[in-house]
Amino acid sequence: MLQYLLAPLLVAYTLVMLALTAYVLNLFYLMVLSLKNRRGMQAAISPVLEVLPVVTVQLPIFNEWYVAERLLDACAALDYPRDRLEIQVLDDSTDETKTLIARKVNDLRLQGINIVHLHRQNREGFKAGALANGLALAHGEFVAIFDADFLPQKNFLLQMLPRFEQNVAFVQARWGHLNRDYSLLTLLQSFSLDAHFAIDQLARSNTGYVFNFNGTAGVWRKSAILDAGGWHADTLTEDMDLSYRVFLRGWSARFAGDVEAPAELPVSFTAYRRQQYRWARGSLECAMKYLPIIWDGDFSFARKLQATFHLTGYLLHLLTVLLMLCYPFLLMIARQYPSLLSPIGFGLLMNILAIAPALYFIAAQHLLKRRWFLSLPVILLLSMFASGMALNTVRALIQIVKKEVVPFERTPKFGITQRSQSWQGNRYQIRFDVLVLLEALLGCLNLWSVWLAWNSGYYLMMIYAFFFAAGLFFFSGFTLYQSISTRLTIDPEPASP
Repeated sequence: MLQYLLAPLLVAYTLVMLALTAYVLNLFYLMVLSLKNRRGMQAAISPVLEVLPVVTVQLPIFNEWYVAERLLDACAALDYPRDRLEIQVLDDSTDETKTLIARKVNDLRLQGINIVHLHRQNREGFKAGALANGLALAHGEFVAIFDADFLPQKNFLLQMLPRFEQNVAFVQARWGHLNRDYSLLTLLQSFSLDAHFAIDQLARSNTGYVFNFNGTAGVWRKSAILDAGGWHADTLTEDMDLSYRVFLRGWSARFAGDVEAPAELPVSFTAYRRQQYRWARGSLECAMKYLPIIWDGDFSFARKLQATFHLTGYLLHLLTVLLMLCYPFLLMIARQYPSLLSPIGFGLLMNILAIAPALYFIAAQHLLKRRWFLSLPVILLLSMFASGMALNTVRALIQIVKKEVVPFERTPKFGITQRSQSWQGNRYQIRFDVLVLLEALLGCLNLWSVWLAWNSGYYLMMIYAFFFAAGLFFFSGFTLYQSISTRLTIDPEPASP
């Protein structure tokens, strides 16, 4: 029976490995670009603007009881002339958050802050709809956007606005981390996001490739938004959607890696899963929407190729799952054909795949001028656990193919900045995700592959299967543990933040 699977299995395995290698080699390419040209990560000498433009700060909020007030305080403290600044609180809240915001907005207005509370009775278009609703009323030539979990520094606008050359549509700042050391989960997230900004965004921005506004901690030119057709809600990543439309319209963008905007990382595994699902699905939706247009357009071949890698990056998770499924069958066949895998060169490809993630994260820490050597244990853990979210992404892809409509769901935050703080028992808990059961089963399949590889002498494949199993058990196990240990009822009378 197995011999009949040999040819199709080898073809599938070869294609998966070649695709994985292509994505990994592109990571190396971006890494080299970022190390070679660090412009954007170093403090810029920004000219002093003779005339400061009017700026509208938009704060999209939906049921953010724990963090809304501190966000409003931070934006009210921005170092910018009050007669040139307006703040819009785009509030879609359905709980007591709207009362909290109304009270805070009133207090700030009494202090002379130009701030308005725009509360919608419905969530049509979700975040994109809220931003569009506010934009129609905005007086600013430029629009700064902050999600509820961000705390912009006082000089944020003064650092960002001088970077708007004539054709620049938006300038994106680098995210910082308010609770980086809160837990292993937040620490792993911080390293992953650091790599995204210090390598991906930096390299693409400096080379003229398309890169995306990250949804928050950035400033837009209002006329560019309008020229590209405004905010659309037909994908779960309205930020990436608009970014590609402005590039297709001929605009450019800048990444300000030296400007850090601190934010709160998700502290629960279920919240992190939701965030990653939304990012994965939205990215793949944009790929289906824009790649045909891009390849039919007048972008250079290099820009088209990089846009493809950029929009389809989450397919790495699908390829990883396919690899997991191939392993046990290949190993069983290899018992009958001992030289099956050795002549194809997969060993070399797998060595490249093995070292790439670690080098990627090391380079990011180096660019951020951190002691990466001391972070090696965390980097190795991150490389090991990276496959743990693979099924989460595959589910998003399956739902796209099935054309299942999924609403925009924001990632809940709890105002956690210190290790001594607890979030368990707070409102906004997310229900248990049954996907963890499939992840545990897939983890068991990888342990079987470990056993088969050990007995067959394919030790490199054994290590890979073990890493896959470790990642799957890590995320499924801790998700299950937090779901059991956390009280899932919403507090009817939450304490004041």
